[in-house]
Amino acid sequence: MIAFFKAIPFGIFLTLIVALFMGSGGTSGGVLHVFPFDVQYEDMGLDFRLYWSWALFLAGTGLSFFIILMME
Repeated sequence: MIAFFKAIPFGIFLTLIVALFMGSGGTSGGVLHVFPFDVQYEDMGLDFRLYWSWALFLAGTGLSFFIILMME
């Protein structure tokens, strides 16, 4: 169970990096369904776009989970 919680940040990081390259290239990734969302902090004047894919997150978290399990 601890290995799963350790794998979640790696899944998030992998998803953000891969979805960034796919989304900024203009593709939705087919089954991965990469979609953009805007993050706005009006107090600080920040406005930027991130890309996300739930299928990619699940795959990345699963991959990280099994790698962490094999390392133990």
